[in-house]
Amino acid sequence: MRVGRRTVEIHRPEKVLFPAGDNGGGAKSPAYTKGDLVAYYRAVAPFVLPHLRDRPLMLERHPDGIGGPQFMQKNTPEHYPEWIERAEVSKEGGTVTHTLCQDSATLVLLADQACLTVHRWLSRVGRLGHPDRLVFDLDPSRGDDFPVVREAAHLLGELLDELRLPSALMTTGSRGLHVVVPLAGRHDFDVVRAFARDVADALAAAHPDRLTTAARKKDRGDRLYLDVQRNAYAQTAVAPFSVRALPGAPVAVPLAWDQLDEPDLDAQRWTIENAVEQGKANPWAGLMGRGRALGPARRRLDALRGRPADS
Repeated sequence: MRVGRRTVEIHRPEKVLFPAGDNGGGAKSPAYTKGDLVAYYRAVAPFVLPHLRDRPLMLERHPDGIGGPQFMQKNTPEHYPEWIERAEVSKEGGTVTHTLCQDSATLVLLADQACLTVHRWLSRVGRLGHPDRLVFDLDPSRGDDFPVVREAAHLLGELLDELRLPSALMTTGSRGLHVVVPLAGRHDFDVVRAFARDVADALAAAHPDRLTTAARKKDRGDRLYLDVQRNAYAQTAVAPFSVRALPGAPVAVPLAWDQLDEPDLDAQRWTIENAVEQGKANPWAGLMGRGRALGPARRRLDALRGRPADS
């Protein structure tokens, strides 16, 4: 397959990665092949690449499809072509050579490798210790309890508005929603995660019967979990327009805030058949370039919580 200036060989495009079957609620999901996955990622490349470039990746691969074994790939295999860019990142006891996805050809090659889902760092090469994204993961206690997710997103969005922080909404393609805050990259991961934790704690304290920040499932009950654990060094979050390893090939897609009230919205509403149309709608237009420093928001949050602002 010719992709830009590169030729990418597609192996066994007819291989079924998503078997047909029951998609829940009596709905039947169609089968999708590796060729379908490649075609989707090639088509969605203009919309996904801005969220991937210069970010170390963790690749979720399913060589035998969603019914077979999976593995999470951090190190770039030696057999990958030389033209695929890499980032060598220090870790305790050595380094990890992460794949970078800088162009459409790399994205297509990853699809050929049965990489269904792309998880990316919240920081970029050159400033790996300073994230330019903050992510709240709204995770329901039950997978079918999306109204609770919708309500939590509204509450979190209102609080972020009070803090005068821009925010973006995304389905996860699985069970919940992500709320993403663009940052200016001035603070390290420890500062960002502490801020995210305090925002989540403030929201949970205001709605203790519906929301929780309890990390252990047994402590959550039926409450929605406000998860901020992705905001740490070397942690990853699912990238916009990534396919999830679930029946029907659902996709994580950006949303406009006014889409949150659409009655047919759920975390798996978009699939590889219609997610490109959501990309063309460009619901995050201009938003990711509006990164903020957290100092003013921290002072507003501390005032809301009745705590003296840090000097």
